[in-house]
Amino acid sequence: MKKFILLAAIAALFATTNTYAQRGGSGYTTALGLGIDFGDGSTLVGPSIKHFFSPNDAIQGDLLFGGDATWIGGSYNYHQPFREAPELKWYIGLGPQVALYDGGSTWYLRPAAGLDYKIKSAPISLVFDWRPAIGLSNNVGTAAARFGLGFRYAFQ
Repeated sequence: MKKFILLAAIAALFATTNTYAQRGGSGYTTALGLGIDFGDGSTLVGPSIKHFFSPNDAIQGDLLFGGDATWIGGSYNYHQPFREAPELKWYIGLGPQVALYDGGSTWYLRPAAGLDYKIKSAPISLVFDWRPAIGLSNNVGTAAARFGLGFRYAFQ
């Protein structure tokens, strides 16, 4: 069931990509690849996707595995380029994340601040961000030292 939901979400994002002729804020419209969330606690790894719906506005989705749980997250990210390096953008964002595990689930709010670099000569996007986890469920604290890495294939 999880695989079906993931494939349906990816198909829907690719279908909407074709309706936008304008490239996103990082020189691409959609990027799909590997996401890594690390720092305090478990290291999480899984597929990650980012889709620009305007030059500065993007949504990101992650399906990560680790710490005996499945983590599903999404966020809105606002991007701006650096004048001297147009392939390098800074961004800030915010979104929910849920950890699903045997016996329940835990909800988090995930702000993010990071850098997105689109390699000009290759269809590769590299991402690094700081993404603290603010626990919204009972008895869950905040993990300030959480970071993300992304290695994605960028579709024009």
